Amino acid sequence: MSSATSPTGEPFPVRVLGGPTALFEYGGLRFLTDPTFDAPGEYATPGGPRLVKTAPAAAVPADLGRVDVVLLSHDEHPDNLDTSGRALLADVPLTLTTPGGGERLGDGAKGLADWESVELERPGGGTVTVTGVPALHGPGERDEVEAITGQVVGFVLTGEGLPTVYVSGDNASLDLVKEIAARFAPVDTAVLFAGAPRFPVVFGGEPIVLDSAQAAEAAVLLGARRVVPVHYDSWAHFTEGRDRLVAAFGAAGLADRLDLGTRG
Repeated sequence: MSSATSPTGEPFPVRVLGGPTALFEYGGLRFLTDPTFDAPGEYATPGGPRLVKTAPAAAVPADLGRVDVVLLSHDEHPDNLDTSGRALLADVPLTLTTPGGGERLGDGAKGLADWESVELERPGGGTVTVTGVPALHGPGERDEVEAITGQVVGFVLTGEGLPTVYVSGDNASLDLVKEIAARFAPVDTAVLFAGAPRFPVVFGGEPIVLDSAQAAEAAVLLGARRVVPVHYDSWAHFTEGRDRLVAAFGAAGLADRLDLGTRG
């Protein structure tokens, strides 16, 4: 469990579970990112390369307790939503995801277009606003990238008296981070998907999600007071892990902003 103090003085814990999966409480609601709980092994992707999971999640769904909202960057790849994660969605009141994912997942799922917001009722009164923000799952022009890797969405969470939280999803574009920063910076906590995943036959081997140096640059663009990285372990196609993240943030003079937390 990693934690920091928000501008309101309230502790804001984040539980890092491996891969892209993290659990945190915000405004009295419990949010889970991209649920992946299947065992290590090989997993097929529709029309794409096989993915190899190398380590189990640090918890099983039964260990999580109540989950109010799943923030799902996209539903089409098993390293973001696997069989166990899909089963978990049936017990969660709301899953926020891409417009296409909202249609595919059906009941309980809502797709958010870029800059579209939804208001969630907080226990005890008030609301949390979740805004869908753009993400691009690879380098290049949007139409070309989405034709290969599909549509992805990120999220920004805001509320009266609450810190601003950014969950990037599988984003590789710093230009989009600049657009998000123009609307929401400074960000209190950025949950950044990193790991520099690469495939030799996809985009010439260029990363399809931020590498470590880009994650540090994103932190600067966002004015992020804290960065909790996810999506850098447990899969063979993630080419930059913990050590590279630590080195990149240190080289950028941002070591004090990087919060790796405790796995599990």
